[in-house]
Amino acid sequence: MAKKSKRYSEARAEISMGVKFAPGEAVKLVKELASAGFDETVEVATRLGVDPRKADELVRGTVALPHGTGKSVRVLVVAQGEKEAEAQEAGADYVGVEFVEKIQDGWLDFDVCVVTPDLMGKVGPLGRVLGPRGLMPTPKAGTVTFDISRAVKEIKAGKIEFRVDKTGNIHAPIGKASFSEEQLSENLGAFMDEIVRARPSGVKGTYLKSVTVSSTMGPGVGIDTNLYGKGA
Repeated sequence: MAKKSKRYSEARAEISMGVKFAPGEAVKLVKELASAGFDETVEVATRLGVDPRKADELVRGTVALPHGTGKSVRVLVVAQGEKEAEAQEAGADYVGVEFVEKIQDGWLDFDVCVVTPDLMGKVGPLGRVLGPRGLMPTPKAGTVTFDISRAVKEIKAGKIEFRVDKTGNIHAPIGKASFSEEQLSENLGAFMDEIVRARPSGVKGTYLKSVTVSSTMGPGVGIDTNLYGKGA
């Protein structure tokens, strides 16, 4: 077992074991316990009562965080013609069909890839490279679209994609420790609203098993899942 630092142990001691907090209280605690020498990322982790092996229980989606993630997102757009110009005007970092070949050669200096439907034939074969890294564009995530301008602007403004992993968990960033309590609370609320909305109709029993927020170097703070109504 990895040894915890003294700072982490002291922070952990501030939280009563087993106690669950209201979202606003949890966010406040996370901010207070974020004491690293850099602006820590604040994340939310949810454990869901689903079986990811079943196609109808695969929880995934997107959510536009009201205050963004605090991270500068590098957007690649694979497009041509007027759509290429549209991407550049919208603020995309990299634009062009030539980036398909660059990816094949090992280039991966981007965070999100957007592609127009007519060029998916070129991007599709990159699935083996992009898929495992969560970079493969999909219609469900809004990254396979002709509305390039909207897609790029939403991503730059804080739109994130989430997907349940094979153990039934979803992790997502909701901002930085430097954000105000109100900003983090609103981002957390937007994310959890979407998780509750994404509940598969066939799921029986408890859907939200646990919800925890934490900073990069800080301990997790549990949230009372009953506060999310039908999601629990």
